[in-house]
Amino acid sequence: MNRELLMLVDAISREKSVDREVVFGAVEAALASASKKLHGGEVDMRVSVDRESGEYETFRRWHVVPDEAGLQLPDSEILLFEALEQIPDIEVDDYIEEPVESVSIGRIGAQAAKQVILQKIRDAEREQLLNDFLSRGDKIFVGTVKRLDKGDIVVESGRVEGRLRRNEMIPKENLRSGDRVRAFILEVDPTLRGPQIILSRSAPGFMIELFAQEVPEIEQGLLEIKSCARDPGSRAKIAVVSHDKRVDPIGTCVGVRGSRVTAVTNELAGERVDIVLWSEDPAQFVIGALAPANVQSIVVDEERHAMDVVVDEENLAIAIGRGGQNVRLASELTGWRINIMTAEESASKQALESDSVRKLFVDKLDVDEEVADILIAEGFTSLEEVAYVPMQEMLEIESFDEDTVNELRTRAKDALLTMEIAREEKVEEVSQDLRDLEGLSPELIAKLANGGIHTRDDLADLAVDELTEMTAIDEAQAKALIMKAREHWFTA
Repeated sequence: MNRELLMLVDAISREKSVDREVVFGAVEAALASASKKLHGGEVDMRVSVDRESGEYETFRRWHVVPDEAGLQLPDSEILLFEALEQIPDIEVDDYIEEPVESVSIGRIGAQAAKQVILQKIRDAEREQLLNDFLSRGDKIFVGTVKRLDKGDIVVESGRVEGRLRRNEMIPKENLRSGDRVRAFILEVDPTLRGPQIILSRSAPGFMIELFAQEVPEIEQGLLEIKSCARDPGSRAKIAVVSHDKRVDPIGTCVGVRGSRVTAVTNELAGERVDIVLWSEDPAQFVIGALAPANVQSIVVDEERHAMDVVVDEENLAIAIGRGGQNVRLASELTGWRINIMTAEESASKQALESDSVRKLFVDKLDVDEEVADILIAEGFTSLEEVAYVPMQEMLEIESFDEDTVNELRTRAKDALLTMEIAREEKVEEVSQDLRDLEGLSPELIAKLANGGIHTRDDLADLAVDELTEMTAIDEAQAKALIMKAREHWFTA
């Protein structure tokens, strides 16, 4: 058998052009699998084959796990304290091995082993093909529709296959077997049994790569696509910037008589593309992203990472778009939360905010409404600004002399100190289990305390919209925090 084993290895090595060491590894795995079946249960076996004689030894082994972890697989694991009794210097994740009788492989066993070995060789070949394909650095997969698989489409390019999932296709797009198709390489998952390359035709990256192919200036570094937002099959927006003053970014992407943008649109089932000029100024960027709507004014809220955009009645429907499409794409493109409103809505909101700030100044600074209105008119919206804005800026206010400014700054600092002490007292009321909750910062804990949330159960009982309103965090973060707070309900 030993000679047969060596001949088998040599034959497979020559036939498949695979290194002998790879084949030996496959043989050892096949023999270990056969030995495992013989012993039964969840035992772990290792086989070592002598490369010269073909003789092989079999070992049963146990994986060393921490004492606190316990035994999940009693047949193949051993606790650390037990392992230390056998080998004094052994560590966690090491193995204890015990020689056992090697399985005798007959003619039928040899055939079964050969099948296992050939499968492993096929896996190695498949991995090599995948690595060769990925080494080319292509971001777009070009191939032919081979078959449908549970609603997904398997695309073949040479000997390499990719999977285009149903949710990554362009809606209402009908692809048939034999059709030529291009798709974006979304990810590569080596753990998948079928095609390991996951494709997408709806990802923003696909549009970016299509433009990169159609516009040589992008590859040359003269132009750059900063971001992309898509409603697949319907409409998209891309933000472009020129690194060369001589190059018009929008005109270059459109091409002569729209040839370049038309080529991309045709590939994407008629998806219309708005090309927006990227700007370092977020407000200017948002104004461009909302095109074709004309913006009257814009208010930036850095803290909430949001913008209030004011448009007239005529542009309201255009700015929002059908089903909110235009404002949604603009928001995704810029990364800012955009609130579209009319001039009347904006004035009403500003009046409410002014009333709130006025009340704050009157209560905390102990001033009359006239002084509070002067501060508001000069752009002051918080006690921190009154307390810490440079002295010279406040002295530029005509109505204030130096004594008035000093008094206002002193009162503001005293009010902030008092509020901080009160906040700390509220935070002290918060239970330790809430303080220890993963994902909660001191600032969030303070906001929760102000909202009357003092325990983990209090947080767990909140709805997502209640938490977002209380803390100004986004919905995803709020949902994650609430689910984290509820974990102990299910593990207790």
